[in-house]
Amino acid sequence: MLKPESFAAGAWIAPGDGARAIHGPNDGSQIALAGGAGLDVQAMLDWARNTGGPALREMGFHDRARMLKALAGYLTERKEELYALNTLTGATRRDGAVDIEGGIGTLAVIAGKGRREMPDGQVYVDGAPEGLSRDGSFVGQHICVPLQGVAVHINAFNFPVWGMLEKLAPTLLAGMPAIVKPATQTCYLTEACFRMMIESGLLPEGAVQLVVGGVGDMLDHLGAQDVVSFTGSADTALHLRGNVNLMRNSVRFHSEQDSLNATILGPDASAGTPEFDAFIKEVSNEITTKAGQKCTAIRRILVPQSAMSDVAEALLARLSGVKVGDPGDDSTRMGALASASQKADVLEKLAAFAPETRRLTGDPEDTGANPAGAYLAPTLLQCDDPDAATALHQMEAFGPVSTLMPYRDLSHATQLANRGGGSLVASLVTADADVARQVTMASAAWHGRLYIVGGANAKSATGHGAPMPHMVHGGPGRAGGGEELGGVRGVLHYMQRTAIQGSPEVIAAITGQWMPGAPTSTGPAHPFQRTFAEIAIGESLETKARTVTLDDIEHFAHFTGDTFYAHMDEDAARANPFFPGRVAHGYLLLSFAAGLFVQPDPGPVLANTGLNGLSFQKPVSPGDSIRCRLTCARKTRRTDTYGEVAWSVTLTNQDGDQVAQYELLTMVSYDR
Repeated sequence: MLKPESFAAGAWIAPGDGARAIHGPNDGSQIALAGGAGLDVQAMLDWARNTGGPALREMGFHDRARMLKALAGYLTERKEELYALNTLTGATRRDGAVDIEGGIGTLAVIAGKGRREMPDGQVYVDGAPEGLSRDGSFVGQHICVPLQGVAVHINAFNFPVWGMLEKLAPTLLAGMPAIVKPATQTCYLTEACFRMMIESGLLPEGAVQLVVGGVGDMLDHLGAQDVVSFTGSADTALHLRGNVNLMRNSVRFHSEQDSLNATILGPDASAGTPEFDAFIKEVSNEITTKAGQKCTAIRRILVPQSAMSDVAEALLARLSGVKVGDPGDDSTRMGALASASQKADVLEKLAAFAPETRRLTGDPEDTGANPAGAYLAPTLLQCDDPDAATALHQMEAFGPVSTLMPYRDLSHATQLANRGGGSLVASLVTADADVARQVTMASAAWHGRLYIVGGANAKSATGHGAPMPHMVHGGPGRAGGGEELGGVRGVLHYMQRTAIQGSPEVIAAITGQWMPGAPTSTGPAHPFQRTFAEIAIGESLETKARTVTLDDIEHFAHFTGDTFYAHMDEDAARANPFFPGRVAHGYLLLSFAAGLFVQPDPGPVLANTGLNGLSFQKPVSPGDSIRCRLTCARKTRRTDTYGEVAWSVTLTNQDGDQVAQYELLTMVSYDR
């Protein structure tokens, strides 16, 4: 008998007198006892806010990213312990991989994006500075900083590991502690993964807590710095959103809820094409993976009227080979639903669909491998008049159920897809880019993600129902209006965007990044002879001047092959509204700039790795001279042996006018 425990204010708390019996979906027997213990909600919130929050905020983004990466590695080493519990949820090992390894992979991806796309500091700079005065002495900058409260994560039963980790990854990277509340039916698997995280010793004290059972009156104690992130039914989301305290304090509420996702077979994807085959495979997978218990599963299958019989025949043939039964049996393709109550809910929805559909396959009376289990055969319905249907566009059967519907033209297809009232994902299978554009323009506003695939990339595509941590996972309308993932976008949900206004010196001090107008300094040696640790933000080098001659321009033109008329033909150049006559190549100026600021001797600089934001402001004519100013704008640790230094480079002419600017990236060793 499993007895999953809560983890509150640093202590493990066993199930109490009011614990709930959990019956397994495979044979209906009791497998666990959970919840029922009285939890000190205020103590949990205080521990998160006063211990976990400060510890996380003391770390920088890269410190937290390294922590997540290490945690992903630790969980990977112990994943077989999670697979040992996975079959108790009714899921096959293949389905469990989506949950277990998908969750661990999400941790790793978010960690990687934190290292690559966020600064090596504590303040996230959002966009470019805004000039607010003529002389540049007063500027504005948007920044994001961690909220100083706690994130309460309320998760669904279908993904007990991924559901927890995909929320924790952006939350912890943002620098915010979290209290995780899994669905009770599968909480034992969540608790096993959570216990591993605590045992790893990688997380600061107070960073995470776990509630097995109900959260009590926790929502009544939340304030303006707190966040509630919910996954589940629209009805439950509505109930939670209506909490008076949440509304009074404008507590952020992120919701990922019911979603009537649709897939569209393009008019070009007829039987026999690679697109048609990819479509049949994708729809079949979405009906059967996790026994259809996915918020992203395909519920409505939209195909041209002329293709209805071909699609129905192909789907029936594929679904007929799906073995339903014990998820521990390697030959089983689809296991049980998560519980008997979940099966009853799906059967209730099927009864509501009956007046609008006819069943092509899937007998609801078929009890499958074990009459005591929560098994349900893959069920394919057909609706011949989707315009007249209502229940199919308003209710979700959260199981292995999908409905085939005909459309007249693309406009009709997108209208039907949009009738779901907002979804997490809609997909389109087509080889026609114009079809893809028409569908996107007509329906993107109604879906959080559009998954468009053709025969050429079907094998490499990630899948209709696979939320990727790089991309937004959320959707408008009935899908909840939230965005749980999306790389750094997901992280910013747990941060406050603030506009700061002041002098360049003040802005640079706050962000830890130099900006034009902020103070500069001169180091004791050429900056390319100084280690990563020695280089200071704002450290600057101003070079001597170099005159650009006509011979330089002509030599560069013939040497590179760039004989554009503005560099070679005086009359043609003068006729151009941008040039006073023949001018130097922009890339010649960059080459001369490198020659002006480079230090040729061996030193800590390992390599130049790129440049950003190159722009040319004023042409350089023969006889003009240029000089460079090189300023350290920011530093980012990359490995234990080297880091990246971003240099702001400006080129000016003999009159002091800026002619070009860019950001140069160099890798610099920590040691000499």
